[in-house]
Amino acid sequence: MKVLVIGATGTVGTAVASALEASHQVVKASRRGPVKVDLEEPSSLDTLFAELPDLDAVVCCAASGPLVDLASVADDEIVAGARGKLLGQVALARRAVRHLRDGGSVTLTGGTFSAPLAGGSLGALINSGLEGFVRNAAAELPRSLRINLISPGWIKETLHSMGADSTDGTPVSEVAGAYVEAVEGTAQGQTIRP
Repeated sequence: MKVLVIGATGTVGTAVASALEASHQVVKASRRGPVKVDLEEPSSLDTLFAELPDLDAVVCCAASGPLVDLASVADDEIVAGARGKLLGQVALARRAVRHLRDGGSVTLTGGTFSAPLAGGSLGALINSGLEGFVRNAAAELPRSLRINLISPGWIKETLHSMGADSTDGTPVSEVAGAYVEAVEGTAQGQTIRP
């Protein structure tokens, strides 16, 4: 399969691209790599798909949202926070549907908190929105296309790099395995929590 991995230079994206390369042709895209794309710039998505025909799968690992203080965050900061992770991935999925081969798949990235987190309300809104979008979009997709959401919690390696306790983090290799399963498997409209 020919698989596009967006966010291929980050911790998760690097691991996902590496895991997929064992069996597939992988095209790595990011804001700063040789194949450029920015989820906050819809025109970059249009350019990307015009230059990459015959894709079998699109995987998005380029999604992050800020922690914000609910009592003091401004409305425009909420909109900006949702622009990339939520609206950018929706824009990506909409375009992918028009360009994937029959039976192809889209795998997006959400997230989950094991408990309410200070500053996490915007993240919870975005992640819940992505879950609802994927669940409903799965019923609308033509040509046997599939869409799923990987929703990891904290990544062990990220916690370690932040100097935080990484005991409860999920190893990035385990998270990458969930993306590979979503690409190669038959899941449809699922939120997968590695």
